[in-house]
Amino acid sequence: MGDPTRPKGPEIVAIANQKGGVGKTTTTINLAAALVEQGCRVLVVDLDPQGNASTGFGVDPSARDLTTYDLLLGDVDVRETIQSTDTKGLWVVPANADLSSADIEMISNEKRSFLLRDALRQRTLDPYELDYILIDCPPSLSLLTVNAMVASDSVLVPLQSEFFALEGLTQLIMTVREVRQSANPHLRIAGIVLTMYDQRNNLSKQVEADARENLGELVFKTVIPRNVRISEAPSYALSVLSYDPTSKGSVAYRSLAKEFVGKRGQS
Repeated sequence: MGDPTRPKGPEIVAIANQKGGVGKTTTTINLAAALVEQGCRVLVVDLDPQGNASTGFGVDPSARDLTTYDLLLGDVDVRETIQSTDTKGLWVVPANADLSSADIEMISNEKRSFLLRDALRQRTLDPYELDYILIDCPPSLSLLTVNAMVASDSVLVPLQSEFFALEGLTQLIMTVREVRQSANPHLRIAGIVLTMYDQRNNLSKQVEADARENLGELVFKTVIPRNVRISEAPSYALSVLSYDPTSKGSVAYRSLAKEFVGKRGQS
């Protein structure tokens, strides 16, 4: 039974697509930064064994003593895994290669699909007064991704504006449906965001037209452009909003954050 005196928890969002290279981690980092600019308090949970989101926030690999692996399988207090970033109001639970074996180690656990949900519902998170928890999922529909969906209120899907982009999306939507039926009836798709969009490229426009025709209101109005500043920012361990606040990439992620918050208010 829930504790009626406990404050309402943060909105938990899994940022997922089983295809790699679609801008998933980039979207996690920059959406988090844009939400903080709007006055939100955000925790990013890096659930990808590559640990790119952790690197993007400047967490050195040698400083990742406790990670999402420990959060899932080590029975640790969530506070022990959280690290601050250079941005006030933005924290990260880092990941490293240890996480690559987590799927196999979780198989024998009866609660294997609920480990992340339980970890993120610890009361010790309450003092952070978080508005959002963003989970950067691995590029697969693995047990890690299922854990993220079971833990989340919604799924945000980055979709690359290239040929074959819509292939595989059906499988992702079916996975969301299965999780909703079996473990998390409140899970919804927050939206699909087109990434790496090239205004000069007819293919990008065709992918956008197909996505909007087939998926309608699920597709965010905001599109994320192919922008060199977005690509450069991670090498400085910065979001694009910090690296070049006036770039087209920064403008787009601010717009996405406003639209995302607005959609949440309508739901």
